[in-house]
Amino acid sequence: MAERAYFDWNAAAPLREPARAAMVAALGLTGNASSVHGEGRAARRLIEDARAQVASLVGADAKDVTFTSGATEANMLALHTSLGDRLFVSAVEHPSVRSGGRFPAELVEELPVDGDGVVDLHALRSAIARAERPLTSVMLANNETGVIQSIAKIANIVHAANGLLHVDAVQGPGRLDCDIKTLGADLLSISAHKLGGPQGVGALIRRGDIHIGEPLIRGGGQERGLRAGTENVAAIAGFGAACAAAAATWRSDAIRMAVLRDRLEAGIKAALPQAVIFAPGAPRLPNTTLFAVPGFKAETTIIAFDLNGIAVSSGSACSSGKVQASHVLAAMGVESELARGALRVSLGWSTSDADVENLLNALTKVSSSLLKRHENSRLNSGLAA
Repeated sequence: MAERAYFDWNAAAPLREPARAAMVAALGLTGNASSVHGEGRAARRLIEDARAQVASLVGADAKDVTFTSGATEANMLALHTSLGDRLFVSAVEHPSVRSGGRFPAELVEELPVDGDGVVDLHALRSAIARAERPLTSVMLANNETGVIQSIAKIANIVHAANGLLHVDAVQGPGRLDCDIKTLGADLLSISAHKLGGPQGVGALIRRGDIHIGEPLIRGGGQERGLRAGTENVAAIAGFGAACAAAAATWRSDAIRMAVLRDRLEAGIKAALPQAVIFAPGAPRLPNTTLFAVPGFKAETTIIAFDLNGIAVSSGSACSSGKVQASHVLAAMGVESELARGALRVSLGWSTSDADVENLLNALTKVSSSLLKRHENSRLNSGLAA
């Protein structure tokens, strides 16, 4: 039997070896990073080294990096009324952004997208013109479809309207250039476990002159007063090491992943001509494919793949692990029955040709079984009628 193949990198990437080594070393330290003695200074040094590594990955200054428990917290920290009088979010954002952060619901407005999930720039320009200080939040790349937004263009529109732009860049590092200055973002959220660091740590990166009026967590004043609480030194050290590793290889990794992704999509269409690949003509992450086969249900198909040694995911999953209707595909105008069958395949730096071959072989086996079951169900329904 073939080894298992992992195709859920957009949910969580495997821990990189440099990150693991950095974490093990940090776990050997005793001091609290807020203490002034030698042990405390050693812990502080690890945190500040990691801060510099995170900053380097996104072209920022180290002083502008605030460590958080993940991108959800970073998003919540950024979306505060001190930065704007109204909040504008795209219809395809992560739930932590669509919830409006710390804005009251009546001050949050959703921006439409086209059939590929790309933000309507005319609608954006018209919407933010109604606010004196608009805060806009648009993700760099969608976690389900992989579609990349025109962030630099969006930044120009937002800044021309006297507004600020927050970018949830979680899916970018290790796959795209995420330089905060090139993007034109004022605030940027990233997460360690998407790029090969540990789960439970992320960062909000701010342009230096931006002041967030109120922290989410108050207390001892850590993270320059923006995030109180004793720092998770080991996780932060692993995050920094993962960022350094991603910075060194992301360009070559992206090229290789794009080749595998294209091969995968060609194989899907060859095996199942009726399969629908979402947003095939839009700029997308080099590692992401979202597709559906009419008549297939995502939950059943995921289980069938799993039994055949392949880990894939649905277009969207809630915290309980149950498949939910995708708000991203709904915003794109995809018919609900088709959307309920959406499967996301996401690759990473260690995905191999053999892994893709195993997935395509499993697809042939799984689809044959599901098509037969679907046909039997249709025939039985006809006889019952």
